[in-house]
Amino acid sequence: MDKEMKTGTTTIGLVCKDGLVLAADKRATSGYLISYKKFDKIVSITDNIAVTVAGTVSDVQLLVKYLKAELKLKEIRTGRESTVKEGASLLANFVYSNIRKYSLIPGISHFIIGGKDATGAHLYDLSPDGSIVEVDDYISSGSGSVMAFGVLETLYKKGLSVDEGVKLAAKCINAAVQRDIASGNGIDIVTITKDGIKKVFSKELDYRIEV
Repeated sequence: MDKEMKTGTTTIGLVCKDGLVLAADKRATSGYLISYKKFDKIVSITDNIAVTVAGTVSDVQLLVKYLKAELKLKEIRTGRESTVKEGASLLANFVYSNIRKYSLIPGISHFIIGGKDATGAHLYDLSPDGSIVEVDDYISSGSGSVMAFGVLETLYKKGLSVDEGVKLAAKCINAAVQRDIASGNGIDIVTITKDGIKKVFSKELDYRIEV
């Protein structure tokens, strides 16, 4: 391939005193083409674990399906729910194997995985190379993460509530949407608390101009 097809997105993960916040924009791109305007980039894996997705769409969709299936089988075999760390480690193995397969279409995927288990709430960053890092404050991925990190570095503070985290996540995605051409068309925000996973905000943005 003479030219690599570029994709972009903005996803956010925040650690709050009473849970986690995940957020993402809704735009899917193929080079300079906006290929889909309503793409859900936050996916529930179990009742208590969710991931944000960024990268090559076919790869992230397939890896998420693998993760869901493997965790469900593990639950059936062991009679218990998987921990967040177990889910993150399994997904990191998938990503590591995927990036090292030879293909004309690069299998690039970046995940933020968050969830709660008996040990509390946990947030992990799974980079495209398969590396895994537990995050104790915030993380962002995608082409719009530069703008998002600027907001996070300025406004994030330890011990913020989930409600405050939701507002901060919305500001981060909005900052990316304003400056990153690969991010846009809407915002989704999900919380993970003692009550499980809940989508607390979802809004599509209309850029059409009447003439």
